[in-house]
Amino acid sequence: MTTQRPPDDLSDWPFFPVRDRTFYVLPPLSTRIVTPRLVMRAPRTGDVGEIRRMLRHNHAHLKPWNPAPPAGEDPSSITEITKSVLRQRREWKTGRSFVFMPALREAPACFVGKVALNGIMRGAMYGAYLGYWMDVDHQGKGLVTEAIAAVLDFAFGPAGLHRIQAAIMPRNEKSLRVIEKLGFRREGYAERYLQIAGRWEDHLLFARTREEHLGESISSARESTQP
Repeated sequence: MTTQRPPDDLSDWPFFPVRDRTFYVLPPLSTRIVTPRLVMRAPRTGDVGEIRRMLRHNHAHLKPWNPAPPAGEDPSSITEITKSVLRQRREWKTGRSFVFMPALREAPACFVGKVALNGIMRGAMYGAYLGYWMDVDHQGKGLVTEAIAAVLDFAFGPAGLHRIQAAIMPRNEKSLRVIEKLGFRREGYAERYLQIAGRWEDHLLFARTREEHLGESISSARESTQP
């Protein structure tokens, strides 16, 4: 990767600092992540039809966990999806978010969910909020855990982030199992934290830092090499 010395004010600088004062350019929009069962990349305008199919197929599945759209707005319309994709691509280029669309490796044109690093903060924090969901027909197979684990490697590696946070409603048992399996620490309980499906909902707050993630990765690698 090319490197460049950043200015003193990093507020609008699309570079992320990592250890030893090295600064890496943002990962390109062409980034692909490949896992044993999945391939993931940023959405493109050519994906609008597939994203629309996926959103409509999962409407009932996602409705209890998503913010209610503004009156008269259909998030699964061609217009709104196109706007979202263009916004997500702009935000990737400026380092404000990274959105990945997972697909099975044998069917890379058919998405099975979404994993996003949103609200990226720089300055003293270098963190992001994790958001994710998996297609209703692909639940219970460990795919969302596999996808998030790979995105965390990206977050703490090429993206140079230091802290990833997640907020989950207490009754969302499936998401709680996923986030705990991935080694996130529970940090608190926020009352009436987000407005979901028209109601202010309490959320459990979780986080994971680069030191924790890399420490576990190193430990796992050592264990795998033991005779």
